[in-house]
This record gives sequence, structure tokens and C-alpha cells, in this order.
Amino acid sequence: MNGSLKNLNASTIIRILVMVVSAILVFVLVLTDALYSPDSFLTDKLYTKLSGPDSRIIIIGIDEETLGEYGSFTSWSREKTAELLEQLYSDPDNAPAVVGIDLLFTEPYDEGADAHLASAAALAGGNIVSGSHLVYRGQVETTADGKRYYNAEHIDSIEMPIDGLADHVTAGFTNACIAKDGYVRYAMSSVKTPDGGEQDGFAYAVYKMYASGRGESIYVPDRQGNGLFQFMYSGKSGEYSKVSFRAVLAGEIPATAFKDAIVLIGAYAPGMQDDYQPASDRDTAMYGVENHANIVQAYMQHKTLTGVNRVLAGIIAALIIILFLALADKAGLWPGLIGSVAVGAVYTLAGRLLAAHGHYIPLIYVLLFLVLADAYLIIGKYVIEKIRRRHTLDVFKKYVAPQVVDELSRSGDFELKLGGEKRHIAVLFIDIRGFTTMSESLDPVQVVEILNDYLALVTDCVLSNSGTLDKFIGDAAMAVFNAPFDLDDYIYKAVKTAWDINSRSKPLEESLFERFGKGVKFGIGVNCGDAVVGNIGCDFRMDYTAIGDTVNTAARLEANAGAGEIYISEEVLNSLGDRVKADLVGDIPLKGKSNKINVYSVKDLEV
Repeated sequence: MNGSLKNLNASTIIRILVMVVSAILVFVLVLTDALYSPDSFLTDKLYTKLSGPDSRIIIIGIDEETLGEYGSFTSWSREKTAELLEQLYSDPDNAPAVVGIDLLFTEPYDEGADAHLASAAALAGGNIVSGSHLVYRGQVETTADGKRYYNAEHIDSIEMPIDGLADHVTAGFTNACIAKDGYVRYAMSSVKTPDGGEQDGFAYAVYKMYASGRGESIYVPDRQGNGLFQFMYSGKSGEYSKVSFRAVLAGEIPATAFKDAIVLIGAYAPGMQDDYQPASDRDTAMYGVENHANIVQAYMQHKTLTGVNRVLAGIIAALIIILFLALADKAGLWPGLIGSVAVGAVYTLAGRLLAAHGHYIPLIYVLLFLVLADAYLIIGKYVIEKIRRRHTLDVFKKYVAPQVVDELSRSGDFELKLGGEKRHIAVLFIDIRGFTTMSESLDPVQVVEILNDYLALVTDCVLSNSGTLDKFIGDAAMAVFNAPFDLDDYIYKAVKTAWDINSRSKPLEESLFERFGKGVKFGIGVNCGDAVVGNIGCDFRMDYTAIGDTVNTAARLEANAGAGEIYISEEVLNSLGDRVKADLVGDIPLKGKSNKINVYSVKDLEV
């Protein structure tokens, strides 16, 4: 076990922590429904299926036309409502199946008008639902196990229809169930009354009356712990069949229009302050009577939803995130991003399928964490990789020519292949004179320190002249100019590098002499010509270098140069013209070459 833990690298531990923390966090968020508002917005959009209003539901609206004709609603509501009921039931053959009065007649107003309303209701033969009102008053209550809590939803009383009217109607509470985000998406089919009984909601009472009259079985929706369920809207504001209260009383609507229909009477004017914001359409308010029409239709078509168990939903969401992170991390960035879209689409589709069968699952949490997982993948696979790559390149520059590394970085191609190309280049070789003798008189630490100072000087001069530092060979060094990339005036820059090294060698020599009692002097050779440049070696070990006669000649020039001398070939001299002053050394033989060449010693350089 301990051995296994030791083998876990830091990145693996971070990945495991990310998965565990993500799973725990998504589980807690789902369990507490912490993102209720955005999740509700998403599910409202995806789960709502506006199938269109049922033609059997007709609204008789107390609209502005009606109020303009009769005046203040309070002054005529009972008399005119009574007259409307009498008209609706004047012809039994064309009478509505159910009339739902989404109005509150819970306080006596006028004895004659109240009696008239009650007698008109009696004509319906018990097929009327009239509104009641739940009065909530929070109070401290005690659970079965003795824990005290504050119940803000405690029903203190129910305002019922007035005496006389109550004998001929079924009461149903009209309270709108407004969610905590301000939208209407829930309903209650029934509640326990303070006296221990039960009363149905207005829409449920209308639906039950209609279904019973047709001999249909009563649909009982599943409810959550608080008695609520979510209903799916069928129609938007203004889509249900609606006629004016005034027009019906004036006889402008034929009686046959209401035959066997579900008739809902209610406020349909802004001044009556009975409008709400439906969850299905957040841009348009909907009158309470239209909400009831949607709820009635939801009962009729079984379009109700209850949330799945929160613990189960949280576990499923956590497992999805863990599995996605584990697989996406191995798959790579683009497969991970595409996978997140696929997982999100499948999860959303599963939500819609469950909604079609009466259950809804929270969506925002899984989708949000998929987005966060994408961000993690991008950061982990791109940004962190970029940082790691930059670090690798910086380290790589200590072993390979920096120009080569920089070009690899720009191109993004880290695939090094064997092979080369023929290029015209300038080559510089440099070596310490008398290094072997000097090293024998110093201890190894001092030798290394001197060597490092010397090589640092050489490196700085090569790179400052845009050369490629090819390799160190003990106390010698090789630099190439115009490879691997094109370089302007590269022959001059090669000679200038040699000149800079010589110019700066005196301060270095003085410093070394003060510290170790030993100084260093260099011999330098520079040549130009065609050479083969590229990756040379084998698949598992290669060098970027130059080979050919041009390189060999530069090495021989350096070998013949004395301390503090810069030897160049005639080709180099001819290329630079007046910019360089050099004395002819002679046509000296070079080891490995059959023919002698003219060699020149640089005395001055135009800088």
C-alpha cells in the first residue's frame, strides 16, 4: 500500500482530488438544491411542452369590456354572476359539464344579492366549484420525534363560500402556488384542513367533478413531501378560448357554445390584480383563471411532475462527473470536450424522457460541472501543459542550440527525425591553449570553475551574434552560423563572435589569474562553405550538428591557431572584403587534407 502511494505522482494526486471534490460538491448542491433558480429556468424551458389548450375548457372573463359596462366589480359581482349562472343553465341540453367560479364570495355583502347567487347556483345541480381561500399563519410545531420547528406553511383557517351558496357548490381553494423564484410552476391537489378534514384545490375540484360526471377514473398526481407537484403548461397567456362576461350576459354567445364544457369564470383585466408570472413564459403575465385552466388540463392529460429522490439524484450526478473526469483525462482535450457535449445531451434527453413519465431531474448541476470539467481539461491539458512545455524547453536549451528549441516551440513540432540538409554555413571552433597542463596543476573543482567561466563567455558571445552553439567538446566548443535557420550576414557574425571572445578574454584571464594564479588563452578558427546540417545519430540518441569538409577545415584552423589568434580561411576573407583586416599566415598544411590552403590571422574587424 505504501509503495503504491509513493508511486503516485503529483499530477495523479491532483486529478484524484479534483474528481473527489467535484463529486462531493455536486452531490451537496443537488441535495440542497442550491441553484434552484437557474435550474428551474432550465427545466422550465426543456420540460415544458405546450401542446395547446383543450377546446373543452372555456374561460368567461371579467375583462375591461365587462368592467366598462357594469362599473366596479364589487357593486355587481353577485347579482351579475347569479344572472350568468341562470343563463348558462337555462337550457339543460346545452348546459356546461362544470362551472368553476374563480372568485371569492366568502363574506356576506347584500342579503338579496347573496340569496340570488345561492339560488342560481342551485340550478346547476351540484356542478359548480366556487373559490375558497387558505389563510396561512406560521407557528412553532413539533415533529413526531419531539423536535420543534417553525412551520411557515401552517394553515390557520380556510375562508369558505358564504352560507347558502356553500350548500350548492363545492369549495376549492384558489391560492396560487408561487415558487421562491416568483414564478408559478407548482400546484396542490388538496390540503388538510384545520379541523382534520381535506379540501381540494380549485382546479382539482373542477377536474374531479368533470371526470366523475363522465364516468372516468380520477387521476391522483404524485406529490412531494410538501404536498406540491409541478404541472406542465399546455397553453400560453391568451390562448384558451375566452369570451367576455358581458357578451355572454347580453346573449351574444349562443348557449350551444358551453354544452358539456368546463367553464371557468374569473378575472381577466389588469385592474383586478389577479395575474401571475407563469414558468412557461417569463415574458408575459397570465391571469389566475388561465393558470387554473392549465392545471385542469394537466390533470386531464396527466401532465404532472414530481422530483426524483434528491439523494439518488445527487449520487447519480456525482457518478457522472467522476466517470467523465476519469475518462476525459485519459482521452485528451478534444475528445474530452466532445464527450462533455455528448454526456450533457444524453443527460438532458434522459431528463425529458423522465418528464414525459411524470418525473423531473435537476439539470443545471451536471451541466454546470461538465462546463467546469471542460475548463479543467483546458487548463490542465493546455495551460499547465504549456507551462510544463516551456519549462522543458528552457531545460532543453541547456543541451541543444536555443535557436533549434525556439523554432520547435513556435512550430509546436517536438518530433525530431534523423536527416539533414545541405546549407552554406560559417563554422567557428575554439579551444583553450595549454588546458591539459593547467588542469594538472589545479584541483578538479578549480578546473571545472575555470572551464565554466570560459564556456559562459563563449556561449554569450555566440548567442549575442545569433549563432547556434552546436556542442562543447571538453575544453573546445563549436558554433554554427546560418543553421538551422537563415541568418543575415552570417559569415561576418561568425568572425565577429571570434573577435568578441578575444576582446573579452583579457578581463576573464585577469580574473582567473587573481583567483587561481592561472589564466586562459584561446585559439579560434573560422571557415565557411557548404555542409550537411541536421539531426545525426540514431533514433534514441541524436545531435543537431554540421558535418563535412567545411567543418573539418574550421577545426584544423583552430588547431593551428596560437593563443589569442583567430585563423580564417581565404573564403572567409574574400566574403568580408574591407570589413576585416588579416595577415597572411601562409599556405599551411591541415591535418586530413591533401592540399594546403591559405590561412589568415585576423588583426582588426569593422564593428
